[in-house]
Amino acid sequence: MEEKTIQIAGSITVDELSKALGLSVTELIGTLFKNGIVATINQRLDYETASIIIDELGLKNVKLERKNTSTKTSDFRRELSDKAVTRPPVVAVMGHVDHGKTTLLDTLLNKKTVEGEAGGITQHISAYQLKHDDRLITFLDTPGHEAFAAIRQHGAMLTDIVVIVVAADDGVKPQTVEAINFAKSANAKIIVAINKIDREGADIPRTMADLSQHGLQPEEWGGDIVMVPISAKKNQNLEKLLDMILLTADIEELKADVDIPAEGLVIESHMETGKGSVVNLLVTGGELKTGEFIVAGSTYGKVRTMLDWKGKPKGKATPSTPVTITGFKELPNFGDRFIEVKDEKTARKMALLNAQNIANESASANVTSSDLLRMMNVADNSKTFNVIIKGDVLGSVTSVVDSLKMIDTKGEITLNIVSTGVGDINENDVYMAAGGNTVVYGFNVSVPINISKMAARDGVPIRTYRVIYELLDDAKHEMENLLDAEIIEEDKGEMKVLGVFRTEKTSIIAGGEVLKGDAKPGFLARIVRNKEFLGEAEVTSVQKEKIDVKELTAGETGGLALKTVSKIDLQIGDRLKFFIRESKKRTL
Repeated sequence: MEEKTIQIAGSITVDELSKALGLSVTELIGTLFKNGIVATINQRLDYETASIIIDELGLKNVKLERKNTSTKTSDFRRELSDKAVTRPPVVAVMGHVDHGKTTLLDTLLNKKTVEGEAGGITQHISAYQLKHDDRLITFLDTPGHEAFAAIRQHGAMLTDIVVIVVAADDGVKPQTVEAINFAKSANAKIIVAINKIDREGADIPRTMADLSQHGLQPEEWGGDIVMVPISAKKNQNLEKLLDMILLTADIEELKADVDIPAEGLVIESHMETGKGSVVNLLVTGGELKTGEFIVAGSTYGKVRTMLDWKGKPKGKATPSTPVTITGFKELPNFGDRFIEVKDEKTARKMALLNAQNIANESASANVTSSDLLRMMNVADNSKTFNVIIKGDVLGSVTSVVDSLKMIDTKGEITLNIVSTGVGDINENDVYMAAGGNTVVYGFNVSVPINISKMAARDGVPIRTYRVIYELLDDAKHEMENLLDAEIIEEDKGEMKVLGVFRTEKTSIIAGGEVLKGDAKPGFLARIVRNKEFLGEAEVTSVQKEKIDVKELTAGETGGLALKTVSKIDLQIGDRLKFFIRESKKRTL
């Protein structure tokens, strides 16, 4: 089998690694989950972690290489199969606010949609397709550079080609430079449309010179950037611009697999009365069909309806195709990657895992190799306690090791003796313990001052004892700290929702009748609709007849203020099942 080389510059997202390995995102996330890491598709993994995961997957034909961090990290695309088919290019049009980007898009759209299609353009369209020489081109309307940056932040390789619009009478402006930088960071091919050539004061050579100062050398001057002089307003030279887009696409040999689970990106989402969540997607792989279950971030849904960019019903969408769908339980975020899964159970589970992870991590959180080593299972589902033992004589070391092995951890903790030795704790002991969540124990030995300082700097705990039982007590305490706390839940009551007065991103004001038990501030509540779990909330206040009270009991009606992690669409008839949750420290 041919060896595959993957270059990693600093870190790589789960999504990028799955594409580089030719695996589904769900399979890679599943492997991480089995090893103790709840990861989203946008979680970043460092080089060492990627190496460990590849070993876990048993991929012998994959070789990792470190890539200089100054190079682009966006080259990680799915390894295409020999069944991959040619797909339309995805083109983003960017430029300074007054340089004619919108005019260019409108002219192209109207030009290619003469026969009864213009009437369908009644609102802003994020993405659309037009035909040129019987070939499709997908255009993306990027509403400002901030939006494009948000997509990049989510690790999404959205565009193949960026058309940068520059006014011939105004030259390069700050937003033009931003567009150039974004295009380069996205590893997209760049085509420059020098617009407004019909205007007085238009200076094409000067505009080219300005662009060359920012790293874009025109082909006419021996560079590699295609620059097409156009007038978007007068529909001048637009055919040539489209020709250049298709030529660039041919050179890039843009392809995608269709015989894989559908995947792509959320490019717009909003709520509509009578439809619920309306989401614009761009399919990047596979074939999206109505009736399929998809997950995007912390939400999921079944594709109920699918429309093309003109608003016409569509049964399936192939790579590079923009579609508008309904069916998501909640609105996914702009820039989220969506993936198709086999059934609703899988979709719900993955969305819940993503929600938990999003709630507990910052956008820039990375998983490092030390995190992975700490969380990975060594034998079964046990956790690992790493120790280095130093003693005054070999007999002492043997006694300490044997005694540690006799501590009964009920199979939940694995004792890992990193190393043992005779003599004082030294520099090598600290090196071995650094970054590995390891405790260095010394029995009847000393710790030189310079070694203590070194250990303090590297965060390595060193503990010395002269009584073996004190050492064992400390080790037992450390092992207990590794045990997962026991979560105890106690049901407290249930309420039927009779009214919803306000719903915000993280709060709900509602009223209802307590069916059993009671409702108090501080209680947690599971929100259930027809046996379907919608989310969890905390009761922050309780009112009866608009007066704050300590509790509502069975048979009473009143109002509640609820705090949520994300927006929940509470409805009349839903049930609030109250409970309390406590964490209890476990002992060996």
